Amino acid sequence: MLDQILNSPYHAAIEATFVLVILIALEAVLSADNAIALAAIAQGLEDGEQRRRALNLGLLVAYILRMTLILTATWVVQYWQFELLGAAYLLWLVFQYFSSNEGEDNEHHGPRFSSLWQAIPIIAVTDLAFSLDSVTTAIAISQETWLVLAGGTIGVITLRFMAGLFIRWLDEYIYLEDAGYITVGFVGLRLLLRAIQPDLVPPEWVMITLIALVFAWGFSQRTTETSLANTPTEVEVQENEDTKARQPEEV
Repeated sequence: MLDQILNSPYHAAIEATFVLVILIALEAVLSADNAIALAAIAQGLEDGEQRRRALNLGLLVAYILRMTLILTATWVVQYWQFELLGAAYLLWLVFQYFSSNEGEDNEHHGPRFSSLWQAIPIIAVTDLAFSLDSVTTAIAISQETWLVLAGGTIGVITLRFMAGLFIRWLDEYIYLEDAGYITVGFVGLRLLLRAIQPDLVPPEWVMITLIALVFAWGFSQRTTETSLANTPTEVEVQENEDTKARQPEEV
């Protein structure tokens, strides 16, 4: 059966479709840590509408940069300095986050912005740094540039959707932002190893497993659990009212 498919006149189309599905799945998996990083950066804007616009415009610039990276990938991969710069930038983001002064809520915070235009370049450059890892992986899967471009386009669209979800989830889960920056650190260290000692770079399945475990911890506790724990239940309220009713009134 497989031989018939490979020898059929539609073999090229079937192979291209199969590779495209793999590239889209790869982009979706590798976009999770990227999405939460971009969502955390967008959190630096106070207004929700500005956060949405920052993601839209930032990812528009990021898309142009990512397509440029794909078209020049065969040249970029020859220079380890690009990966070193990407690693330094991502590790700087992580350092800035965990070394930030804790606010009134005793939590770390990412960069803060006073205007929309301050956030847009940070979002674009952060996606570009992540793309140094994902684009190299995509190029290794397929040498067809149009397939990699198509996968990258769908990846950016998926990234925008996921980042929008993470912006909402960051307010709901206590440890999610910390988990996001830890995964950013993983990607930064992976790029650093690729730049200075490629033989020590862990395989993709190790990275995906580590990121999945960290994300599981990030989603382990909602911010509402504490408030709910301190809120009396209906039974407790009724018992308090019954106790007060049985107490003799003071004269």
